[in-house]
Amino acid sequence: MMIKISPMTMILASSILVAAGLPGQTPRAPEPSELEAYVPGRDERIAWWREARFGMFVHWGVSSVLGGSWNGRDYKSYAEHIQRAAKIPVPVYRKEVAGAFNPTRFDADAWVRLAKETGMGYFIITAKHHDGVAMYDSKVSDYDVMDATPWRRDPMKDLKAACGKYGIKFGFYYSHAFDWGEENGAGNDWDWQNPGGDKLLHGSEWWLSYPEFLPKARKYVDEKAIPQILELIRNYQPDILWFDTPHKLPPEENLRIFAAVRKADPNIVINGRIFADVDTGLLKLTDYVNTGDKPGEFAPKDGDWEGVPTTNESFGYNSKDKSHKKPGHFTQMLAKAASRGGNVLLNMGPRPDGAVDPADVKVFEGIGAWWKINGESIRGTTRTPLPRQTWTGESTLKGSTLYLHVFEWPKNGELLVSGLKTGVKKARLLSAPAQAIAVKRLNDFDVVLTGLPAGPPDPDNSVIALECEAPPVTDESRLVLPAIGRNTLSVLDGKLEGSAAYRVGRGIGDAWSVNWIDATAAESWSVRLTEKAVFDVSVIYDASAPTTTNRLVEGDAGKELAAANTGAGGSYAVTLAGERFSKNVRIGRAVSESLGRVSLEPGKHVLRVGAVEVGGAELFRLRKVVLDPVRE
Repeated sequence: MMIKISPMTMILASSILVAAGLPGQTPRAPEPSELEAYVPGRDERIAWWREARFGMFVHWGVSSVLGGSWNGRDYKSYAEHIQRAAKIPVPVYRKEVAGAFNPTRFDADAWVRLAKETGMGYFIITAKHHDGVAMYDSKVSDYDVMDATPWRRDPMKDLKAACGKYGIKFGFYYSHAFDWGEENGAGNDWDWQNPGGDKLLHGSEWWLSYPEFLPKARKYVDEKAIPQILELIRNYQPDILWFDTPHKLPPEENLRIFAAVRKADPNIVINGRIFADVDTGLLKLTDYVNTGDKPGEFAPKDGDWEGVPTTNESFGYNSKDKSHKKPGHFTQMLAKAASRGGNVLLNMGPRPDGAVDPADVKVFEGIGAWWKINGESIRGTTRTPLPRQTWTGESTLKGSTLYLHVFEWPKNGELLVSGLKTGVKKARLLSAPAQAIAVKRLNDFDVVLTGLPAGPPDPDNSVIALECEAPPVTDESRLVLPAIGRNTLSVLDGKLEGSAAYRVGRGIGDAWSVNWIDATAAESWSVRLTEKAVFDVSVIYDASAPTTTNRLVEGDAGKELAAANTGAGGSYAVTLAGERFSKNVRIGRAVSESLGRVSLEPGKHVLRVGAVEVGGAELFRLRKVVLDPVRE
């Protein structure tokens, strides 16, 4: 593993390593091997996390008292961000919000039992969110649940015990970079002067423009963040620590926090959000990376990663948010994540009285019913070796068994499994293992399952287990069939080259590529045909108009400065089977552009989308390529 970190970060990091008692005696850039020495035992440390594949995230604190509203006004921000959104001074927040927090219906056993019955293998709860109120008995600050609320009870002791009872790993969310509770008062500039680090410019070295900020950040880290984190480790022995909003602190402070955790307990799993995405070298020190908030789809990722959806649209309790998703949304999401080697950490926001919202209970019970039958297809699995199939769904792997997660059940009782070279000993429905399913090999690459029931065993995700004769050997080419009609090649299924990178939206099927900034960037798909066919080729992409001025935008718990850019523009080309189609980029969202017609012979082909000329800050944001069969 080679770690690349900016020289400035390395100079700062060296002094931190010295201060933390780690290698490095002079302010120089450490060698990669010096940093790598502090990620030993990752495979052993994270083994339980990989096995679990599914966890519960709980955002709960005194902010739940407000339920997303203040003085008769509903706020669109996350409910747990309401102090900043409504600019509530700390004395008022402490008196009227923390002072009203008295969750007499809190039941740690019920919370953790619900997680267990849903299929979750680990449990993470907010120990301190951005408002600065510690949700445990902290001796570092009296701004905690014991001293600032009438409840005067430490819920973490009960939750720790319940997790031990039900065999679930336990850990904390700790907002290490944000704290609105220490110095704010009436008249402060909430968007730029928060003590935990709310000064932000895009880029990893923004703090160099604000030297006066560094002592303030260091004081907060030294006097509150690190002492409270060490307190949590000492008092509760967590299995995992989940950090957030690292871009609000200089990388040197994030690295000092990371070093303190590793020194206190090298076995604690640490998530990627302790470091900012721009500091990719530092991210490699962590145990896994996270997606953005509330994903609906997942981009292909190497290594270990975790998606963080929530049952509705807020992480903390919002009394007005009735947008809870159906259980099937999450059973499909579990398959999408596991098929790409990732976990799902599903969030809920309990009510201020400590009860779980009935709408959340309904979601979890629905997932739990599915899990009782199909959980083996998620827990302990690894990413699929199969290519994208002709049917809608996903697949996962455990040993020599492939699990087919079928989202849209075939009406003819047959399911084609493409790209599988290894023989199949047996096929079984997890919901009806005794039901006979015949397996017929069509050629060296494809098998077909017959005798499936007329209707789906589950309306959203029915699972078929294929017990192979050996660990499956597969072909990566996607089978394209004119008989099924439109064949859609999503950016989530292709291979990116050069500087492009996936980004996915929050809706189902909402995905696009970004950072298409030079002519080396491209995306390609390997496709395979069993018969000659003619297709009309089209592409769908987004291309934004340029912006000419810097502007403040609402970011994660604060306004952030977005720099001006020149938008999208240029020209691109699509090549397939010797044909080349080129077009100029058009500005718009979900632009659908017909390119031309191509005749494909049986066999394998590579379809490639590449830049001819990048005429803006980026070429465009590709969503998909469509092959429509031509009926002759």
